[in-house]
Amino acid sequence: MTNEIEIAANSALLVIDVQKGFDDAAFWGPRNNPAAEANIAALMDAWQESGRPLVIVQHASRQSGSVLAPDRPGYALKDFVAERAGRAALHVTKTVNSSFYGTPDLADWLTEQNVEQVVVAGIQTNMCVETTARMAGNLGYDVLVPLDATHTFDLAAEAGPDAPRLTADQLATATAVNLQGGGFARIVTTGRLVEAAGARAAA
Repeated sequence: MTNEIEIAANSALLVIDVQKGFDDAAFWGPRNNPAAEANIAALMDAWQESGRPLVIVQHASRQSGSVLAPDRPGYALKDFVAERAGRAALHVTKTVNSSFYGTPDLADWLTEQNVEQVVVAGIQTNMCVETTARMAGNLGYDVLVPLDATHTFDLAAEAGPDAPRLTADQLATATAVNLQGGGFARIVTTGRLVEAAGARAAA
């Protein structure tokens, strides 16, 4: 982790897939980081209070039976995000893991706004958050990932008692190592981002 964080005046906060369907424990299984939602809300407030752009990303699943399908109640944004989404600069809808494959086109919008730094938060840590951060890094953006503003679920490679399985915390750790160790992004905390955003706004 770097000791200092500089937040660009137009740094874009990407809030990915914070949807009601992820509250369905019977569908997803055990999750980690119960503080994720509060930290995401804190980041959204800090970005909006400092005049930085907020991007909402919403997953419209095409998988049969998915709780995130557009015709299911779980497709809706969680209430705390919906309450703050009215001031979002962009709302992207996607059907795959990367937020860069959605509508409207995220990369085009970032280019139009001259944004070179993105902060990636949301659900799931090792799926859409990690995929989006990896692609952003490949595209040349300065990428910050507040791991404590993400969460995920236990995951097995396949059904059966002998299938490889990792807990949500193990998957989150792997994401942190993959992103920072691989040079895709810097792993930071919500507190440090909020502090840095406020300091820059007041300067």
